[in-house]
Amino acid sequence: MPLVYACIAPHGGEIVPALAGSKLRMFLPTRKGMKTLAQEMRRARPDTIVVASPHNLRLHRHIGVVTAENSSGMVAEGRRRIRLRAKCDVEFAKKVVDAAEGKGLPVVAATYGVYEGPLSDMAMDWGTLIPLWFFLRGTGLKSRIVIVTPSRGIPLSQNFDFGKVLAEVAEGERKRIAFVASADQAHAHRKSGPYGYSPDAGKYDRFVVDAVQDGRLGSIMELDKGLIDRAKPDSLWQMTMLAGAISAVPMEGTLHSYQAPTYFGMLCAGYSRNL
Repeated sequence: MPLVYACIAPHGGEIVPALAGSKLRMFLPTRKGMKTLAQEMRRARPDTIVVASPHNLRLHRHIGVVTAENSSGMVAEGRRRIRLRAKCDVEFAKKVVDAAEGKGLPVVAATYGVYEGPLSDMAMDWGTLIPLWFFLRGTGLKSRIVIVTPSRGIPLSQNFDFGKVLAEVAEGERKRIAFVASADQAHAHRKSGPYGYSPDAGKYDRFVVDAVQDGRLGSIMELDKGLIDRAKPDSLWQMTMLAGAISAVPMEGTLHSYQAPTYFGMLCAGYSRNL
């Protein structure tokens, strides 16, 4: 069973103890949720972890798949900082690109510097690094990674279809694959925040929580565009990919935590196969 695990994981830097500073206790529920996801990831023993991040490549009307051999990066909160480097599963990434292109999806493979070797190193954004800090550093796993980047400039259905294709490719592999939707929820929970306040932030997050708990993640595709624009999430597109993946490989979701301690919401949910 190659697609062995999936999850929705937030990427706010303060959930990492080394970055939290005076906000250590404020983010405790989400930190506990992430530790639960890390335990589930360790039990799943993936050879490759695919991370769908909203903060890596922003390609006009295209989904990106990183095909560099390495990815490395740094996240800082004030003077506090963490670094991470990982090897990428180039072979699997290229298979996903080929399969998605075969379905007519707008996908592009992307590398940086050179095609192979140590200098083939794509910058690791915080949407990738923060979850992997828990899933690699926190577990001792030596999994390779694949970074994919959803697109907001294409129909949601194409992000869904990409997730479905990714799961189908994974099912043809001998290696064990995990999928991470790196996703912070609505960003308009506080007037003092950078995006201001909208009551639709709470509405959006409640809808997502209910969708996870009720086993109907795909229903997020039905959300009103105006509500999405006012709530300002960065989660919809990655979670839509996850919805596509679990439409191909049925999985049961469990909500582990939700909170909005500052201006954005954070949700941790794990998905395991129905056996």
